[in-house]
Amino acid sequence: MQDNEVMINYLLEHGYADAKVASALRKVPRELFVLNAKEAYVDIPLSIGHGQTISAPSMVATMSRVLDVKDGMKILEVGTGSGWQAAILAELVGKKGGVYTIERLGELVEFARRNIEKLRFKNVRIINADGSEGLVKEAPFDRIIVTAAAPEIPEPLVRQLADNGKLLVPVGSKYWQTLILVEKINGKVERRDLMEVLFVPLIGKHAYGEGLE
Repeated sequence: MQDNEVMINYLLEHGYADAKVASALRKVPRELFVLNAKEAYVDIPLSIGHGQTISAPSMVATMSRVLDVKDGMKILEVGTGSGWQAAILAELVGKKGGVYTIERLGELVEFARRNIEKLRFKNVRIINADGSEGLVKEAPFDRIIVTAAAPEIPEPLVRQLADNGKLLVPVGSKYWQTLILVEKINGKVERRDLMEVLFVPLIGKHAYGEGLE
C-alpha cells in the first residue's frame, strides 16, 4: 500500500474499518506515528523502539470499530505506544469527549506527546504510569482499550468501566492471545471472545511482572 487512502480503502474492502473509523483514519495518518514513514502503510506491526510496536492497521481499525465509540465519550487507553490509537480515538470522541492514555515507558510518553502535538489534539492526556491499574481518579470510563496482552482481564479496569461500557483487551500467554470484549450491562459483566491475536505483553501490578513470568 502506497499511501493512507490506499490503506483505508483496503481496510474498508476487507471489513476491518467502517465508515466512521475510516473518516478518523483519514485525519490521523499512520506515517506521523512510525519511525520510518516508508513502512507506514504496510499492514503489519512495526517497531517503535524499546521492545514495543505500533499495531498493524487492520488490528487498529478492527479494535476501533468494535469499541463503537460515540461522540463525547470518555475513553481510557492502556498502552500509548506512539500515540496512533489514542489519536484515532480522540478523533472519534470529538471535542466534547476525552482520551486518557497510559504508558509505562517514559521514552514512549515523550514520543507519543510529540506525535499527538503534530495534529494539535486538545482532548488527549498522556500519563506515565502502570496502566494495568487504570486511572481511578478519572473513572468511570465509557470505553477502555488495552493494546498489550494481559494474562487475565485486569480487575481494576473492569471496576473502572461505566455501566453500558465496553472494555477490549487481549488475554492469554506471552505468545498468543484472544481478543476479549467485556461489556457492563446494568451492573452485570459479560464477556465475549472475538479473535486470536498477538500483542506485546502488558507489564504491571495486574499483568505480567518485569520478568514476564
